[in-house]
Amino acid sequence: MSDDRLIVALDVPNVVQGLDLVARIGSAASFYKIGLGMLTGGGLALANELKHEQGKRIFLDMKLFDIGATIEAAVRGLAEYDLDFLTVHGDPQVVTAAATGKGGSGMKILAVTILTSLDRADLDANLIKPGDLRDITLERAARALAAGADGVIASPQEAALIRALPEATGKLIVTPGVRPAGAAAGDQKRIATPHQAITDGADHIVVGRPIWQAQNPATAARAVIAELPRDNFLSSSL
Repeated sequence: MSDDRLIVALDVPNVVQGLDLVARIGSAASFYKIGLGMLTGGGLALANELKHEQGKRIFLDMKLFDIGATIEAAVRGLAEYDLDFLTVHGDPQVVTAAATGKGGSGMKILAVTILTSLDRADLDANLIKPGDLRDITLERAARALAAGADGVIASPQEAALIRALPEATGKLIVTPGVRPAGAAAGDQKRIATPHQAITDGADHIVVGRPIWQAQNPATAARAVIAELPRDNFLSSSL
């Protein structure tokens, strides 16, 4: 039985490899993330097939950022695919435009706070204002939720702080940068285990390489699910 608190990142180059990976995972997972890296490899076609032909839930991780009119138009078009989650950058004007663009669709707009691959040195290089990374993430999350986001993307290390925000009541927290116990960190700098991320307030965790690089991806997915706490289990339908 799958547990849709786990979102498997299909970080493979194209539709053919994506379909193969989903087939290998089988019933062990029901929720998949398709990111920008697969866009030119047929990512939208894969999203459509997995959603409407195979009954999977789909998180389209595009991290959209542009002027308001462009964001609104792009999100309006993507909403026609009837997908579950879509990411945009967490700047309030971007979030507001995305919320308008999705209209009455069920697609959830998730705002990116600070990418989990970044640390304070990276923020300095990008001319982001001084301050503690967690404080900045928390402030960006609060502003994005107030602007109309259905939830946020944040590292598991900030999940508990975001969950405590008044603006986060009834909202989603989705955490990449999750690594099963004993797995390599890779290029992620702010990580936690699946159990810790959910315990700290995340609704969903995103796991990629520890699953798709495994010799048996289905076994790896089940191992991640086995690490999740059972006392607050929900088959999330938010």
